Amino acid sequence: MRNKKTCILVADDEQEICQILRLLLTGEGYEVVVAANGREAVQQAAADIDLYILDVNMPEMSGFVAGAEIRREYDAPIIFLTAYSSESDKVMGFSVGADDYLVKPFSNMELLMRVKAILRRASAKAVETEEGTDARQLHLQDLVLDLDRQAVFREGEQISLTFTEFKILELLVRERKKIFSLEHIYQAVWEEDAVSDSAIMMHIKNLRKKLGDNSREPVYIKTAWGRGYYVD
Repeated sequence: MRNKKTCILVADDEQEICQILRLLLTGEGYEVVVAANGREAVQQAAADIDLYILDVNMPEMSGFVAGAEIRREYDAPIIFLTAYSSESDKVMGFSVGADDYLVKPFSNMELLMRVKAILRRASAKAVETEEGTDARQLHLQDLVLDLDRQAVFREGEQISLTFTEFKILELLVRERKKIFSLEHIYQAVWEEDAVSDSAIMMHIKNLRKKLGDNSREPVYIKTAWGRGYYVD
């Protein structure tokens, strides 16, 4: 059992990057666990780790494979670090469970902002659950959103969503028929002013795929062309 500090696991085969991230994150008061490759990251994964920061291109096991393995057992947010910036790489990252994606080289300030934003969202959700400020469940047709477990079920079968995918779906279901622009979704879920349209669209695409939604004739998440997304 670790202490009560927020714990972040950093995995990168470049020792210098690990050292920099350790100093940066411990300086902000976080506890940091370091792994030298993807396999070590999977071996050190645990329920009391609050966030994973995984490099993509690592020996033994890539960050994508490690992230997918971790996501099978744990729901903590995942940030991928990579030297690749193509859309296909980002799609791959989000498809295996990423909550965010940073392209190298990145500034220390940008990394800290992303880390704090993700942890803030996770912490706020935990407080809502403990205080009982939210209903325990939301319903969308045959889907049940369990707010305590941050899980989605259809006919008793769980649909595996990432933390960010769940937050997007929850946002839409809470305010049915309201059209949310990409900017509005970004600000509500990421709690930042900057807009990343491609990231949001990839999350929506993956969310629809997991729900079995056809983008041309969607059952759950509808598109208001040129305006945004909504649910009935």
